[in-house]
Amino acid sequence: MSSYKSDRTAEDIKREIMAVVRELKDPRVAGKLLTVARVEVSSDLTYAKVYISALEGIDTAREAVKGLECACGYVRREIGTRLRLRKTPELKFVADNSIEHGMEIVKRIDDVLNPDKD
Repeated sequence: MSSYKSDRTAEDIKREIMAVVRELKDPRVAGKLLTVARVEVSSDLTYAKVYISALEGIDTAREAVKGLECACGYVRREIGTRLRLRKTPELKFVADNSIEHGMEIVKRIDDVLNPDKD
């Protein structure tokens, strides 16, 4: 069961990671349409699992996760500086295909509502 503080911290981390990702110069991350799908923070706020999704698909998200794992120290330091947390959580990046899955669902709904649109 999550508390108000962990939910608020997760949203703050999500917002700041998106800002830091835009600043990264790693070619695996820069220029990609990435989004942080969600952030799960442990109850004691020492670990955070960050789900990264890409509009291009899961392969792009996996590539971006490799780049983010290399820049994990920098991202963690920036989050700690910007949010002024007592202890900055350890970040674990995970590739997620939620955007791709959502686009597929929207396409299916559109096909059902407009069957003559081929």
